[in-house]
Amino acid sequence: MKIGVLSLQGTFIEHINSVNKLGIEAVEIRLPEQLSNINGIIIPGGESTTITYLMHYYGLVHPLKILAKQGIPFLGTCAGMICMACNNHISAAFEPLNIMDIKIMRNAFGRQRSSFEEPLEIPALGDQPFPGLFIRGPRIVNAGKRVKILACLNGNMPVAVRQGNLIATAFHPELVKDLRLHEYYLEICLLKQSTTKTHKQLT
Repeated sequence: MKIGVLSLQGTFIEHINSVNKLGIEAVEIRLPEQLSNINGIIIPGGESTTITYLMHYYGLVHPLKILAKQGIPFLGTCAGMICMACNNHISAAFEPLNIMDIKIMRNAFGRQRSSFEEPLEIPALGDQPFPGLFIRGPRIVNAGKRVKILACLNGNMPVAVRQGNLIATAFHPELVKDLRLHEYYLEICLLKQSTTKTHKQLT
């Protein structure tokens, strides 16, 4: 199995390291031709406007949308969540991927000096709280009916969501030592891979 990490800007090295620690190959993605034979896509935290602009510049937007439609699992963290959202207030000249039915408010938790870490209850990851590290994080202001809330901040503010094989978080799991969220995502990738192989064998 091979996971592609969008490596245009932001914390892509940290995501690659997290995936590698779990025994799975992760590769840097900067061009459309590098997307072949990829079993999952991670869009890292960083500067969402820059990442979106570069996705358009290098011709990645359309191929990534196709992969999402094919059911390839995506994980977007912080800026990655913004890039995946259907409404994120980025300039209309650089439309995002529009693959996840969520609306976003950018920089909802203040500037970088207002960064904080908060333990989050994420039942999908087990009973132990997960360290939610928020750095200029976005806020989900609306989620569609197909979107499952995985975690909330202060009991009522969604900060981690899942829609089918798409996962997005307002925090940075790639910047903490706890690997459970990456492990959860990789389990989805493995399930998708095995289902695809079974389908090919049957046909």
